[in-house]
Amino acid sequence: MWDVLFTNVHLATMADGYGEIRDAAIAVKDGRIAWLGPQAELPSMQAVTVHDGGGSWLTPGLIDCHTHIVHAGNRSDEFEARLNGATYEDIARAGGGIMSTVRATRAASEDELLRQSLPRVLSLLAEGVTTIEIKSGYGLTLESEAAMLRAARRIGRELPVRVATTFLGAHALPPEFAGRADDYIEEVCQMIAPLAAEGLADAVDVFCERIGFSYEQTERVFKAAQAYGLPVKLHAEQLSDQRGAELTARYQGLSADHLEHLSASGIEAMAAAGTVAVLLPGAYYFLRDTTPPPVAALREAGVKMAVATDCNPGTSPMTSLLLAMNMACTLWRLTPQEALAGCTLHAARALGLHDEIGSLEVGKRADFALWRIARPADLSYAIGLNPCRGVVNAGKLRSPAM
Repeated sequence: MWDVLFTNVHLATMADGYGEIRDAAIAVKDGRIAWLGPQAELPSMQAVTVHDGGGSWLTPGLIDCHTHIVHAGNRSDEFEARLNGATYEDIARAGGGIMSTVRATRAASEDELLRQSLPRVLSLLAEGVTTIEIKSGYGLTLESEAAMLRAARRIGRELPVRVATTFLGAHALPPEFAGRADDYIEEVCQMIAPLAAEGLADAVDVFCERIGFSYEQTERVFKAAQAYGLPVKLHAEQLSDQRGAELTARYQGLSADHLEHLSASGIEAMAAAGTVAVLLPGAYYFLRDTTPPPVAALREAGVKMAVATDCNPGTSPMTSLLLAMNMACTLWRLTPQEALAGCTLHAARALGLHDEIGSLEVGKRADFALWRIARPADLSYAIGLNPCRGVVNAGKLRSPAM
């Protein structure tokens, strides 16, 4: 006997394009997909609970595979100051920028970090998101980074969402290490052991950039992560080509993210390694950037492309994955099918979870979203409309509003 059966739905399985199955049904047993197909072929198996989908489209649960959603404070004052003529240098001299978030995050308790982060998380969950990646990177000390990661783990325990955590200690140079970036990188490498021992990090990330950390410093962190069996990913080629994508590919990295200045050799390396390109249109939009990532070249090379919000207080205060999908299509000419795959199938691969989630297949975790739409492309088409009518986490149906 099945635990749950959803009937009268149209499925977008994400197999070979959208993988559409119209007039379909899908069954769940022990939190996993037990059967799916045309409703006319439904076996005579009974189910404890049957839900009539009312003609809804049912997709894999959405996956936001790149966020900085746990942090304290916000920087709307800087946003307003810039629009009134202040420069980034003016703001930095006044103690603003990323260090204002670092100060607020260091001052916040784990409980306070959780309290401030919940509204942002709930906004994503209302749009059919069932998995979120959450990075640290605003503490820059072992104590504060651990507090951020513990808050992220609590989100996964206390809300109906799967959380993948990423240690991003090498996000910025803290003021106490001014002029001593190599010393700070050594500190970051030393942080990995206790965080891994506590089970707080599923992966390790670095901001490799002229205003961040160098290729050589990034590789030191990658080696330390590798020593503890943690996969790596990278903030790569956002502002300049630092060959970070090539380095990530060499370490069989899960993903390289941003990629506005990605080179042909970086694309080739990512394609060979199977490293996912995570596209972050929110930051591109918010910073009014004019150099798009090389989407056509990535597509031609067969590099899998994911799409994420990059939710963060400085460059992408976005809590709508549906909006990110629209932006990726409108700004960079992804197709609606590519955008949906980027928030399901390829986002799962960017987290190393593609055997568990990201598509509708027998044996995979029963994470779904149900939508009041006429066709899957509607998810990327509409701006500001949330057509989510239900979310399923491991077979358990919930309302989009928490």
